[in-house]
Order: sequence, then structure tokens, then C-alpha cells
Amino acid sequence: MIRVLLPQHLRALAHVGNEVELEVEGTVTQRAVLDALEARYPMLRGTIRDQVTLQRRAFLRFFACEEDLSHEPPDAPLPDAVASGVEPLIVIGAIAGG
Repeated sequence: MIRVLLPQHLRALAHVGNEVELEVEGTVTQRAVLDALEARYPMLRGTIRDQVTLQRRAFLRFFACEEDLSHEPPDAPLPDAVASGVEPLIVIGAIAGG
């Protein structure tokens, strides 16, 4: 089981609690986790990544094991602790303003 922590606005949209658990087939990558997340919660399509390009939305970041994974290739394997469910993949909404 892969654990994913979502920011409040996405939890509200998907009607879930702080953490969701997902089954991911094969290698655990950002793309595989997001594919599984969007398949289980279709209302999240287009909120975390662009529906056409599948690129991460500018104001969202991915963290795991105290590392910023936001700029890692989407098909790079996630850390073993995430793949085994020990650590969650954390999606954080960035804050911007002036």
C-alpha cells in the first residue's frame, strides 16, 4: 500500500481524510502513484497535474523522506520507504503572494 498525504483543498474535493492508501502495480513512481490516485478519485484529474501534458501543477510540490521530489522525473522510482508504505508521498500546496 502506498500512502499519500493531500493538502486540505484536495482532501475536500475528493471527500477523504488526511491520508489515502493506494495499490500501485509495478515500479512505484510519481506517475504510477498519480495515475492510481486519479483512477480512484477521478475528481482530482487536472488538479495535481495538467490533464494534457501530465506535468505537475506549478503550485504543488511532492515530498517524501524529507526530500523535495517535485523536479524528479515522473518515471523515476520513489524511495523504498514510500514504495513499502513506511513513509507517505506528501503533496503540498505552495503558498505565493506579495
